Amino acid sequence: MTAPLNVLIASYIEPELVGRIRERFPQVEVVYRPDLLGTPRYVADHTARPNRTGAQEAEWQALLASADVLFDFDFTHLGDLPELAPKVKWIQASSAGIGQFVKRMRYAERTSWVFTTASGIHARPLAEFALMAMLMFGKDYPYLFREKAAKHWARYCGFELHGKTVLIVGLGSIGRETARLAKAFGMRVTGTRRDLSKPVEHVDRMFPVDQLHDHLPEADFVVLSTPHTPETENLLSAGAIAKMKRGAVLINVARGAVVDEPAMIAALRSGHLLGAALDVFAVEPLPADSPLWDMPNIIISPHSASTADTENAKLVDLFCENLDAFLTGQPLKNVLNMDRLY
Repeated sequence: MTAPLNVLIASYIEPELVGRIRERFPQVEVVYRPDLLGTPRYVADHTARPNRTGAQEAEWQALLASADVLFDFDFTHLGDLPELAPKVKWIQASSAGIGQFVKRMRYAERTSWVFTTASGIHARPLAEFALMAMLMFGKDYPYLFREKAAKHWARYCGFELHGKTVLIVGLGSIGRETARLAKAFGMRVTGTRRDLSKPVEHVDRMFPVDQLHDHLPEADFVVLSTPHTPETENLLSAGAIAKMKRGAVLINVARGAVVDEPAMIAALRSGHLLGAALDVFAVEPLPADSPLWDMPNIIISPHSASTADTENAKLVDLFCENLDAFLTGQPLKNVLNMDRLY
């Protein structure tokens, strides 16, 4: 008799969501030991570190040794995970941007694992963050904050988003959702895309990324939502920032490495850029001595704009869809391309 497929859940999710997996796949052994996982610090925390006793660590490693599938990476055993989990065939990640991490850990060379990402799961909260930033700068939130602190009443004028141009660098799931929301505000939407053969709904004009410098001067807002790859590293260079419209706003929900951070800071200080909303940074956590902390025209998010209270349920839906495909020999969704790193 063939042993059932063994799925080990390696980061915290709500027990009722585990029950959903078990109910849908009664033929699968779903192992969930929250007592051996880290206590989540917030909803959808997938990187909490456990504090196991020696006996608990031995028990956890025995579970890894038996696992055929991992729901999320085991962040307590990144370096030796291939040796501890020799039976694993597939890992479903809780993040979309795992390409650089998988490359750094040399998992592709050390294993035959298939990786599937959480691409699409975080599109809506990240797009909402981008729209929040546009609205805040449109209504001149630095002025409102200063005046409130001073208990001073003086009428002023902001601007509306209607008719403004947003340039989205990377029209993947995040970029397309940002385009949809921006179009609802009557904005003109442009963006970069690798495949220009098909139109993208809510996007007025698309162009290849090598034409980015030509289109930056027309954008009131620039949203970075591209994966971090060798091609996108330092994509928004000092030269690109200099091409941006004076008074434009930069919104980065991609990765810090996509931007020349010192050049961005200089442009914000000089007034060339009106402001920036940043969820990602060159160094994380953002160092205490970073000048960004004290700049009034910066919105800082601690790499958390993607995290929402709906995340775990969406992840489980995606995992169940992929588990069904895995069991029936069908193609998995969101398989990581090791050449493109997304």
